[in-house]
Amino acid sequence: MHGIKIGNAPCSWGTLEFAGLSGERVPYERMLDELAASGYTGTELGDRGYMPEEPEALHDALARRGLDLTGAFVPVRLKDAAAHVAGEASALQVASLLAAAARPGARPFLVLADENGTDPVRTRLAGRITPAEALSPAEWRTFAAGANRIAAAVREQTGLRTVFHHHCAGYVETPGEIATLLDLTDPALLGLVFDTGHYVYGAAGAEGAAEGLARFAARIWYVHLKDCDLQVAAQARAEDLDYFATVGRGLFCELGRGSVDFPAVAQWLREHAYTGYLTVEQDVLPGMGAPALSAARNRAYLRSIGL
Repeated sequence: MHGIKIGNAPCSWGTLEFAGLSGERVPYERMLDELAASGYTGTELGDRGYMPEEPEALHDALARRGLDLTGAFVPVRLKDAAAHVAGEASALQVASLLAAAARPGARPFLVLADENGTDPVRTRLAGRITPAEALSPAEWRTFAAGANRIAAAVREQTGLRTVFHHHCAGYVETPGEIATLLDLTDPALLGLVFDTGHYVYGAAGAEGAAEGLARFAARIWYVHLKDCDLQVAAQARAEDLDYFATVGRGLFCELGRGSVDFPAVAQWLREHAYTGYLTVEQDVLPGMGAPALSAARNRAYLRSIGL
């Protein structure tokens, strides 16, 4: 599709932000080699310290492989006003690295997120959240103010745009919670990175990815392509598994093997003339296969549906 590029991310090589899910830490050089060899043209940064934090070294590592830098995930405890100052400082450090290391003219995204997986109730009930587990109105105001503050600082100091990542086991998981956050934040400052797999799981099967894309179209600046196996989700509900255990069961499977309707996603992208990067994310954990092989199969699947 004209104007669309396909990237991947270190999490597809098992380098995850959650200590309980991390497996073998594949060296970043090998990860970048395998990512490029699988047919992707861009990568996200991954966890702090995974790839070089010196801009010239990072730029050179990507340029040698013909790769773009597409974004970086920054979790912040936005519910807690006392965490906003440190969160802003962390976001600015990462955004400054992105801006300095990206190729001329490129504009990677600062991917802001809640500090997911730290609240025991939200972690235990991920994929089956009810209104009883939601933030209070006052907590929502604090959360949104922190997101606006960080996005404004990133734009002012680095020129980069910030997108919020709705994510299971965090406070912005369900379609209703996504809508609330977007209603409370400045559309000129904060966009949405729409994650197909997290959306389907967070909606508990009540909405598909294409419905979510249509619902939030006006705020979607960036898209993550992730599949979700609703059979694993059903097992999680039946066995009362938490988020980490469910991901370990293979919740986020290879593209085309789960419940996300990717042909419908591709159709939405065509109809809305989406341009820029789509980033594949598949959490490949120990015992789930070889990341390079999964990455190649995921790229082949996307080609088969015209992406």
